[in-house]
Amino acid sequence: MGIQKVVSLLSLSAIFLVNGTPTYAQQKLSLQEALETSMNNFRAIKAKENYAKASNAGITATKREYLPDLNVSVQNSYGTVNGQTGPLYGYKGYSVSSSGPALADQNWNSAFGGIYIANVNWDFFAFGRQKSKEAMSSSQYQRDMADLNQEKFTQQVKVVNAYISLLTAQRLTRSMKANLDRTVSVQEMIQVRTLNGLNAGVDSSIANSEVAKAKLSLLDAQNYELAQNNKLGELMGVSAVQYVLDTSFVSALPKNLLEQNAAQSQHPTLLFFNSRVQLSRSNELYLHKQIMPTFTFFGIAQTRGSGFNSDYGAANLSSYNTGWWDGIHPTRSNYLLGVNVSWGITNLARIKSQVTKQHYNTEAMQNELELAQNQLSNQLTLSQQQIENAMQKYAVVPVQLKAASDAFLQKSTLYENGLANIVDLSQALYNINRADTDRDVVYAAVWQALLFKAAALGDIQVFLSQQ
Repeated sequence: MGIQKVVSLLSLSAIFLVNGTPTYAQQKLSLQEALETSMNNFRAIKAKENYAKASNAGITATKREYLPDLNVSVQNSYGTVNGQTGPLYGYKGYSVSSSGPALADQNWNSAFGGIYIANVNWDFFAFGRQKSKEAMSSSQYQRDMADLNQEKFTQQVKVVNAYISLLTAQRLTRSMKANLDRTVSVQEMIQVRTLNGLNAGVDSSIANSEVAKAKLSLLDAQNYELAQNNKLGELMGVSAVQYVLDTSFVSALPKNLLEQNAAQSQHPTLLFFNSRVQLSRSNELYLHKQIMPTFTFFGIAQTRGSGFNSDYGAANLSSYNTGWWDGIHPTRSNYLLGVNVSWGITNLARIKSQVTKQHYNTEAMQNELELAQNQLSNQLTLSQQQIENAMQKYAVVPVQLKAASDAFLQKSTLYENGLANIVDLSQALYNINRADTDRDVVYAAVWQALLFKAAALGDIQVFLSQQ
């Protein structure tokens, strides 16, 4: 996952129109509850948890590959034993392994036979190939765990961002409602003055236009709030309801906002990229071990029974028993023990090219890790600058709001007394609405900047500890 994708989630969305405003039941929801619900329900996290469990099980499976292959076979059969001198290749088992004397004529003398086999094959030494394969399985598990942790962190950032965005949307809706109330009050005042002949009729038309504009702005704000509400529910993996959120994010500043935090070395994204490098190196080592020979211990024990007696032949064709037990009980046994060394000489050239290929894959992943480190370092610097800018805006907004409020009060009073025109009053109305909106956005922007910093550091507690 690209790092820009994670950080781009932190920018405050612009207000947009969504058709329909259904009514939801209300539910109180703290940020911690939203995070816990998302961690428990989000399907992408559950999927990566299962991938990690699968790779963890793969470690055990790889370790058990070192166990010797032990096979036991029991076979009972019934048939003839006509032998014939001549070569034969039993391709894929398409022949009958009947052992008996080569007779002048075919006969159909039949008896039971039995064979009982136990064999073992054990690759007991391969110059560390098994250990390198186990290390590769362990590296794969570490990669999947790092991927899971990165997914969890990304999801936490998304949920916090959606939570703040919904809070901002709710505040904007409230501001648009207040703006509509102000505009309606102005409209009523203008209508009274117009009816009394104190103002021109066009003033009433302009007031009606301002009310319509305020209603449209309120609808846009409500639709934006609805979209953010649905987004938060989606990120939590639940059906959307109307959430009542903790308003501290838009009514108070974070504590110790500019304090220094830990380095980025434990950032989930960096740990994930590093785990990919380690897995590639483990794969490279395992491929290198494939060049070396394999020492195999083998052993076999076999016992056989047959209904045909040892003197059965051309001179004594009746020397056999047709009984089942006479044929299947063991009468002859053999065993074999040994050590085999196998070395694929042509593998030297084949595997060498595979090792070279994997080496370049490792180098590419190392380059991606270094790129991620550079991007996160730059983003951390940018987050510090954004926090400082957000604080400066926070300091200016109260001044803007007071000035706009004073100007609106002055212009409305002057207009009511015939000392100002409708244009001046409309501009004052616009300014106070703009100041209200800026106040709502700026309070949230400080928390957004802190979240940006937490995302760059890879530690959501940088944000949560400031509440």
